[in-house]
Amino acid sequence: MRIPPRTRRTRRLAGAAVVLATAVSLTACGTEDKPSAKTEEPKASKAAEKINNPLVTTYDGGLHLLDGDTLELAKDIPLKGFNRVNPAGDDRHVLISTATGFRALDAAGGTLTDIEFPGAKPGHVVRHAGRTVLFTDGTGDITAFDPKKLADGAPRTDIHRTGSPHHGVAVELADGRLLTTLGTEEERVGISVLGKDREEIARSEKCPGVHGEATAKDEAVVIGCEDGVLIYRDGKITKVDSPTPYGRIGNVAGSDESPIVLGDYKKDADAELERPEQISLIDTRTGKLRLVDLDNTSYTFRSLARGPHGEALVLGTDGAIHVIDPEKGEVTKALPVIGAWKEPLDWQRPRPAIFVRDHTAYVSDPATRKIHAIDVESGKKLASATLPKPSNELSGVKH
Repeated sequence: MRIPPRTRRTRRLAGAAVVLATAVSLTACGTEDKPSAKTEEPKASKAAEKINNPLVTTYDGGLHLLDGDTLELAKDIPLKGFNRVNPAGDDRHVLISTATGFRALDAAGGTLTDIEFPGAKPGHVVRHAGRTVLFTDGTGDITAFDPKKLADGAPRTDIHRTGSPHHGVAVELADGRLLTTLGTEEERVGISVLGKDREEIARSEKCPGVHGEATAKDEAVVIGCEDGVLIYRDGKITKVDSPTPYGRIGNVAGSDESPIVLGDYKKDADAELERPEQISLIDTRTGKLRLVDLDNTSYTFRSLARGPHGEALVLGTDGAIHVIDPEKGEVTKALPVIGAWKEPLDWQRPRPAIFVRDHTAYVSDPATRKIHAIDVESGKKLASATLPKPSNELSGVKH
């Protein structure tokens, strides 16, 4: 399997792309353009707010929009297919990953807009330093834009084409550097860091099965591997090995309040579905990786979050939010929220999820069709509601 070599210079051009495809170069191009819209966007986002602190849950065939204070159902929007949802990065919108691309939902106004960033197999959405970066798995394209411009319609975008479709992720740093995964549809091996001119400035192929991204305090970036993680900090890439021969970290959660990143941890390479009972803590200052036991409870990829002060939060299958002090590497308390549950074999099937905004953790429970709001520090239940249909993904406005 051939991994694309170093990326050539990427120019930002309006409406044009320069493509280099040679035996020794990674296909890449940059553009400044606007995403497509089925009709001219009528600036619907400037309408008066209808939904306070909106939350969005997905269900089989649509979206539920909820008032984030009361958890009351504010809008039910039919939308076929398996849809995923992420904060867009402003105070009104979320992005819905559909069969045709990333679609902007004005969650505060209760309107599914015509703004779409088209592409096959839309994947990860990353928000950092006032920029939102989309990775389209089916093409390998990276699309970056200012999320605040969504209020005015389809925003101008910067596009970088890796030329190699794969399940990847990218993050744009505050100074314009772009970190992106390396791989093909057959194999993913590491990361490349590009400067503002999109010339490669750092690279590592020591990350088999690369998956997941999180940014920590002081803009350190952690990328998960099947045998540990890569840390990009102060212009250097460091490989941190797992303490077991196979130690996959594929989902990570970071916080600007903490230099330590929370990760999952799976150590059985042959399991049909491993239900892990340990999490990983990656210290981006020292390059140390620590495992923490969760007292006989497992979790899933929708279980990881961070609290307002950088606390590591894990929604366990025992129905509690486990609060971990990342510096001490200790579980400090467990906040009971829902009943015990079991992860389904199919990753697209509904399972409980956690979404944290400020001091409030929102937890969905598809088995009971309920959603709960919990104060992270006190554990007090602030609100609960029953939804018309079982929820799957859970997210909301977060900037």
